[in-house]
Amino acid sequence: MEEPRSATDEPMHRVRALHTDRTVTVYQAYPPSIGLPAAREGRFPAAWKRDRMTWIKPSFLWMMYRSGWGAKEGQETVLAVEITREGFEWALRNACLSHYERGLHPDHEAWRSRLRQAPARVQWDPERDPHLRALPHRSLQLGLSGEASRRYADEWTVSVRDVTPLAHRVRDLVRAGDLPAARNLLPHEPPYPEPAGLLDHLRA
Repeated sequence: MEEPRSATDEPMHRVRALHTDRTVTVYQAYPPSIGLPAAREGRFPAAWKRDRMTWIKPSFLWMMYRSGWGAKEGQETVLAVEITREGFEWALRNACLSHYERGLHPDHEAWRSRLRQAPARVQWDPERDPHLRALPHRSLQLGLSGEASRRYADEWTVSVRDVTPLAHRVRDLVRAGDLPAARNLLPHEPPYPEPAGLLDHLRA
């Protein structure tokens, strides 16, 4: 089915991400006690709770919106986490939408049952521009729990980088009104080459 398109001719639900032929980069923000050791060691430390749900975001600007450019309490360290495409796609295949969608789920009870069992869940939230204003199309937020959370931390992670200085530099350029310079620093996030059917159960 053809995806509805926004005023910018962008499909309403599509994954856009910095990626290579084997990895995809997602963003998270943590307090320095978690973020700095993770960046230094290239993996999440033992203090990172593998039994809790964690949300990963392929959109750098959505992470800036969520973390206030890395200024919100508990989100002062912004991480770029490179994970395997195999793991990313496993999570998407095994994910459930975080809300009931008529026509996509048979009924509320079927959706609730699937949500309880799924190791991952998906939300589609408005993408953001450099001023962090909402755009008409949506950005993927992928929540990982249980098996997915553990595999993310211990199997899928390829590298972890501290991109807090980049966040602050882009923020400062936006506030100074130099949008061209700010855009030049943003990670390149083209459409992710999703295999056929990968997101059919996650978008209306």
